[in-house]
Amino acid sequence: MLPLLCLALVLSTLAPTNALPNGAPTSVCDNMLPFHGGGIPALTTKTPFLITPQSTVIGSGQTLKLDIESFPANIVFKGFMLQARQVEPPNSIVGRFEATDADAIKLIECQGKDDTATHTSTSPKRELTLEWTAPDGFVGDVVFNATIAQDYDKFWVGIPSEPVRVVASSTTVAPGATPTRRPTTTTTVPPYRPPQTSAPVVVDPIYAGCGESKGCFGFPEGCVDTRDCRAVVTIAVLGARYVFELKSGHNRPAYVAFGLSSDAKMGDDSVLECVPEQGTVNAYASWTTVGPYGSTRLGVPQNIFQVLEKSYTDGTIYCKLERDAVSMVKGQKFDLVGDKFHLLLAAGSSVESTNVNYHDIGRHVSGSPQSLAEVGPVQGSSKLLLRLHGAFMITAWIGTASLGILLARYFRQTWVGSQMCGKDQWFAWHRFLMVLTWALTVAGIVVIFVEIGGWSQVRNPHAILGIVTTVLCFLQPLGAFFRPHPGSSKRPIFNWLHWLGGNLAHVIAIVAIFFAVQLQKAELPEWMDFILVAFVAFHVFMHLIFSIFSWVQIGGCVSERRSGQRVTSFPMADMTPSRNSMSSSERKQDAAFSGFRKSMLFLYILIVLGLVIAMVVIVVLAPIETAYNNIKEQIMN
Repeated sequence: MLPLLCLALVLSTLAPTNALPNGAPTSVCDNMLPFHGGGIPALTTKTPFLITPQSTVIGSGQTLKLDIESFPANIVFKGFMLQARQVEPPNSIVGRFEATDADAIKLIECQGKDDTATHTSTSPKRELTLEWTAPDGFVGDVVFNATIAQDYDKFWVGIPSEPVRVVASSTTVAPGATPTRRPTTTTTVPPYRPPQTSAPVVVDPIYAGCGESKGCFGFPEGCVDTRDCRAVVTIAVLGARYVFELKSGHNRPAYVAFGLSSDAKMGDDSVLECVPEQGTVNAYASWTTVGPYGSTRLGVPQNIFQVLEKSYTDGTIYCKLERDAVSMVKGQKFDLVGDKFHLLLAAGSSVESTNVNYHDIGRHVSGSPQSLAEVGPVQGSSKLLLRLHGAFMITAWIGTASLGILLARYFRQTWVGSQMCGKDQWFAWHRFLMVLTWALTVAGIVVIFVEIGGWSQVRNPHAILGIVTTVLCFLQPLGAFFRPHPGSSKRPIFNWLHWLGGNLAHVIAIVAIFFAVQLQKAELPEWMDFILVAFVAFHVFMHLIFSIFSWVQIGGCVSERRSGQRVTSFPMADMTPSRNSMSSSERKQDAAFSGFRKSMLFLYILIVLGLVIAMVVIVVLAPIETAYNNIKEQIMN
């Protein structure tokens, strides 16, 4: 059953150490304690899981829904066991659960029929809703108690819900049904909450002495000054002793790690990790690798450091380590006295048995190598190239590409009265804007590869979408260079392929920018999504406006006729008739439409330009916004 709760319960007389994958047995009804091989104890840390009744008062015989959920959301669990017990002694199990989801919920009998719910398999679950029916004639308070197993060796026992009051009811709801709430004169007393009093802001003691008696390094940039780092490491040199403190509590990290590097790049670096395990914090020495990027503890001596202090409280990891001044790791000598190092700091949300996983909470690298004895401020590496990448791509695909596509789509037949560089105005501007898009895209790709030093290891489709966009961007000018003559029978094929390639690249680029907002390294505010949505909505709206007026002009207002017959088909993307084929009256009508199109084009340029400037400013100033949000969150907490 549960690699978590159910985890290895003894199969009675058979294989006493095998885990039960199909739910908790009745032998643990009283203590709800899974028997896991080797006597693994339950975790005593604060659980991320919640048992949430959907009502705090129900009538006897009525049915109540309750949720197994997590905070933060979407934390996976594999097994559970749930009971409702009287608050008053003898704390008997009461009521029964309803068989609402046979694939996920199994009902067993502990003190009465179906009075306990457990899992049917160890498949990952993110949330679950159950239904419980109060006994007929029962009046009193009950609390739902649960055991939740997140993994074989990680489970919490006796997680309580808020109390639920069962009151006398003249209406008994049929099993499995949800009661209909009626007006009642019963007054529900809200739970007691102590009065809130203002208290002075307490500064985390880990920051005491930063820049004076010890060096401090954390992320995001500038957080040491504001005392609100997502992760921080301090370095104190006490004679011949090198003492490191590591701390992280942002998003309940699974580890915080600190490394020494010779080149500011991941690979061949000596790392110390602090990992919460079974209610305590364990420290490990590890080694970073490349191809693929990762880390490992295998073959790394674990006697190069000593643990001085450690704690794990409310999801915050803290450890204090003393590292040998000179050590050999993987054949390399690390001399903390005589050598200078780049400092690496990382935190992530998952670990394996022999290594930590990707640093999805954050990673920071010092900008230059330094002696560990220095106690001045430690500056992080520059993110100029990262900011330039974002600015280039936004300008290219939100700005120049959008305008270039619009011009080619709706102005190719009308903006031909004057020329620039020997070409019609629409074509000259279309070519200029798309060449600029190509140049900005190439520049953006180059700077991000220089910044990262290779392929991104982030589990986010942004990188692959960016490469697809770049490939399509390269193909477009090549296709245009070899385009057939306008009179060629192959020209319509080229028109469609060129249209498809350009629009596909544009759409994929916009999607890639949406995914970029989720990247931890970008440090972009979540509300930037709303600006992107506003752009997409405005862009689509303008296309609709141009299309409607163009088809109105073609279909009736202009009444274009050629050779005595009405035109019923037009080349792909020729959304307006050629002025050379119009009569004088048609030219007057077309002039009115042209004025409208130009006004709308001017409006489009102004709004898109404003959006591009706003997004570029956000990309450049994103670290400032992140720091502000961290300070606000700290004050509110």
